[in-house]
Amino acid sequence: MASRTRLRVALFLAVGMTTTGLALLAYGSHLIAPGSGWDIFGGAELSSIDRRFAIRGQEKPPKEIVVVKIDDTTFSELGKRWPFTRTVHAKAIKNLKAAGAKVIAYDIQFSEPTEGRQGIVQDNTFMDENRAAGNLVFSTTEVNDKGEGKFLGGQQGLAYARARLGNGNFDTDPGGIIRRTPYELQGLKSFAVATAGRATGKTAHAFSNDTKLIDFTGPAGTMTSIPFSRVYLNRFPRGLFRDKIVVVGASAPSLQDVHPVSFGRDEMPGPEIQANAIATVLHDLPLTLVPRWVNLVLIIVLGFLCPLASLRLNLLWTLMLAIGAAGAFLVGTQIAFDHGWVISFVYPLGALVASSVGAIAAHYLLAAFERERVRDVFSRFVPETVVEQVLSRTDSDLRLGGVSLESTVMFTDLRGFTTFSEALPPPRVIECLNGYLEQMTDAILGHGGTLVSYEGDGIMAVFGAPIEQADHADRAVAAAREMLTVRLPNWNRWLRDNELSDGFKMGIGLNTGMVVSGNVGSERRLEYTAIGDTTNTASRLQGMTKGQSHLLFLSDTTRERLQRDPDDLVFIDEFEVRGRQQPVKIWSIEAASDAAFEERQAAPVSGSA
Repeated sequence: MASRTRLRVALFLAVGMTTTGLALLAYGSHLIAPGSGWDIFGGAELSSIDRRFAIRGQEKPPKEIVVVKIDDTTFSELGKRWPFTRTVHAKAIKNLKAAGAKVIAYDIQFSEPTEGRQGIVQDNTFMDENRAAGNLVFSTTEVNDKGEGKFLGGQQGLAYARARLGNGNFDTDPGGIIRRTPYELQGLKSFAVATAGRATGKTAHAFSNDTKLIDFTGPAGTMTSIPFSRVYLNRFPRGLFRDKIVVVGASAPSLQDVHPVSFGRDEMPGPEIQANAIATVLHDLPLTLVPRWVNLVLIIVLGFLCPLASLRLNLLWTLMLAIGAAGAFLVGTQIAFDHGWVISFVYPLGALVASSVGAIAAHYLLAAFERERVRDVFSRFVPETVVEQVLSRTDSDLRLGGVSLESTVMFTDLRGFTTFSEALPPPRVIECLNGYLEQMTDAILGHGGTLVSYEGDGIMAVFGAPIEQADHADRAVAAAREMLTVRLPNWNRWLRDNELSDGFKMGIGLNTGMVVSGNVGSERRLEYTAIGDTTNTASRLQGMTKGQSHLLFLSDTTRERLQRDPDDLVFIDEFEVRGRQQPVKIWSIEAASDAAFEERQAAPVSGSA
């Protein structure tokens, strides 16, 4: 038992250490080389964030931001071709400033002057309106080595316009998905950071580009928005832009500024992505990745949970624990996300799933080993045809749990063998005894009986347990007949042929009634047994055959349970049996008489009854 316990502990610890170690390695590759070929589960981890957005659902758009969309409605209402002239943008800026816009964030790049004399006039008008507004932030994607963005008129033009520049690019994840907002790119603050700084008059605290997720309020179209044409034509609700950050940009699909993001299946226009990023910075980056040590602890705890629990729990409870832990982790991860904390999802859950599968597999492996051990144990007691039925009724620790069944109990005893054995060398005694027990055991198992124990040269067997048999009494009588008429004469013949003895008699007692059968003992040693008054009476009947005319005594209860009375069934007498208040009627068969025994002794016997 101690060795099996050590094996169990070692196996489950190995499962926990292996699966947890693999999960930690995978998580480490995600931290060291995100998005690379080594980051096997990085895509799944990122996708889990998208799913958490979907579960959280759409939220109210920020009141302080309005998106002005250059969309299909704009082209339809203005009848102008893209790109619009600078004077068109100048008029829109003038209208927005007049409407009280706090910051005008233009997600359109103005890096090159317009060609021709007319172009110079348009650019000057554009720059004058920027200067007059004094609240512009422009997006650029061209940055030099000094961290200076390219803008109309260079740094002097930017100063004249009293405008600011922000890098309009994003770091994208595999698949081109935008999930994070950078603090700066190429030495230039991001468009979102520059816009938030202009709106608040404060410089945002620097943050790591790879950890700050954009807190999307919803899928594309969630942000408060209005077509650019309505701004240009001055046809918008009064107060719409007052004290607001106004993000202007291309939203029409034909302008190709649409990108996949964390929230929703549809691609989101660039200005709306910028608006979500600006809101994220303004609200102090509400989505924060938990410290790495938290994820490491989760991986270790979930990785060892089921293997360690399996040391105490069985397969079913281990499975229930795994399902419950997975459910709790899923709910906890989402609740944390709803409150602004982003917990690693794939790696802790992967550790839990892998270790749970490993623990379940270990349970099955141990069960297989145990079944083989049970098979080995019970194949010594019962016929092979009964072993599978016994296995189906046992649990993993070999305890049958005290099954109460009506059975027929058999006790046998070899007359005079103890005295005989004193005159022989021990090896010869064991050889003789083994030959006798093998003959009798074959007869018992051959008739579906269960061998309970050997007691020197005595045998205890039971018919009808641990597997119920309707004809257990008939089987017991048939086995006794074969033992007396075939097996014992054959063994006696062998003794005579080897000049060891003239032969022996044996007594058999059979009694039928309720018995409690099962495995008993300690954790270190188990033994199958059948106990009860029925067993005691059968033992006493066997002892009563000494000095009688028949070698087999069967009780009246056994005769009553016979489905077919033997042709040579005979009534012996009523006897007082110790432990019984009433006399017991005793029966036997003519084949078990002393006279029949003597006849068989005179002739060789072989075959079966």
